[in-house]
Amino acid sequence: MEKLTLIKVGGQIVEEPETLNALLKDFSALNGKKVLVHGGGRAATRIASQLGIESKMINGRRVTDTDMLNVVTMVYGGLVNKKIVSGLQALGINALGLTGADMNYMRSDKRPVKEVDYGFVGDVKEVNSDILADLIEKNVVPVLAPLTHDGNGNMLNTNADTIAAEAAKALAKHFDVTLMFCFEKKGVLRNAEDEESVIETISKKDFIEYVNDGIIQGGMIPKLENAFDAIDNGVSQVVITRADQFGKNTGTIVK
Repeated sequence: MEKLTLIKVGGQIVEEPETLNALLKDFSALNGKKVLVHGGGRAATRIASQLGIESKMINGRRVTDTDMLNVVTMVYGGLVNKKIVSGLQALGINALGLTGADMNYMRSDKRPVKEVDYGFVGDVKEVNSDILADLIEKNVVPVLAPLTHDGNGNMLNTNADTIAAEAAKALAKHFDVTLMFCFEKKGVLRNAEDEESVIETISKKDFIEYVNDGIIQGGMIPKLENAFDAIDNGVSQVVITRADQFGKNTGTIVK
């Protein structure tokens, strides 16, 4: 099977010109087939504020009402996505920006209301990996925004880590997939205050122990849950690292 690297980068990295340019250069230099998934939450919050729309967060997740759905659709599917696509084109990478609605590649159901009503947030139900694989085989590089659709004309805000994991799982039947989650730290840290305390490899058993001991907490928990889910569903390797380190064999390997 041909190798494919699927990289997810957080919003802060793609929203600042300097870090975005460095990321795109590193990404363009990666050998082989590749896919980029991006966030954009800080930009969405900033532009919502400029429009007089309040951002509501619960447990670190955005509540997406009708007004906020309009903002994230504009920012994720437009502003952030097209900056990345145009930057890659300038580096000779034939990139194509996609939301889940484009070519119907990823469909979600609106999250049911339980303790919290998150509004127009999507839980992924179906990924058309054949369409993505066909684009990739034609040397097109998909750039995936954190938006899906419900098949009934409604866009849905969808967590970028989830988009990356679901796309990686679906593409695992076509390629030998490495999934990389890139964020502001060098990897999963034993000590949040010590950038050098990277846990080099982590198993599911280790993960449970680290969570129980309070070493792993907050947003790293769902990130690792997505990573283990990807491994369980055919992805060869998951790496959690800093955006300027991918391709350098650093970070945390999830196994």
